[in-house]
Amino acid sequence: MSRAILNPYRIVWLLVLFDLPTDSQEARRDYRLFRGALLDDGFPMMQYSVYARCCPSEEHGAVHLLRIRANLPPDGEVRILQITDKQLSRMHVFLGKVRAPVEEPPEQLEFF
Repeated sequence: MSRAILNPYRIVWLLVLFDLPTDSQEARRDYRLFRGALLDDGFPMMQYSVYARCCPSEEHGAVHLLRIRANLPPDGEVRILQITDKQLSRMHVFLGKVRAPVEEPPEQLEFF
C-alpha cells in the first residue's frame, strides 16, 4: 500500500477488475474463493469480473484493499482502481443503446 496521506472525509469507490484462469479444477476453486471473498466483503458485481464497493473514507477503503490483497489467488491478474464518488458519477453506462443510471452510494447514517 502506498504511503500517501489519506483523506478521511472523501467517499471513495474501490473497483476490482480481474482476469483469473479457469483451466483446471484448482484454478476454478481459486476463482470461486476469490469471488466469494469479494462478495463477503461487500463488493457486489457491476459486470462480469468487475466488482465495486463504496467506502465512506479513504481510510476505510485502505482496510478493504488489505482484505483483497490477503485473498489474492496465486495466478491471474487483479487490478484495483480507487476513484472518488464524483469521478464515478461521470461514468457513462449503457444497457444496449439505452443510457442507464450510475450506481448511487449507499445511504449513510450520521450520528451527532
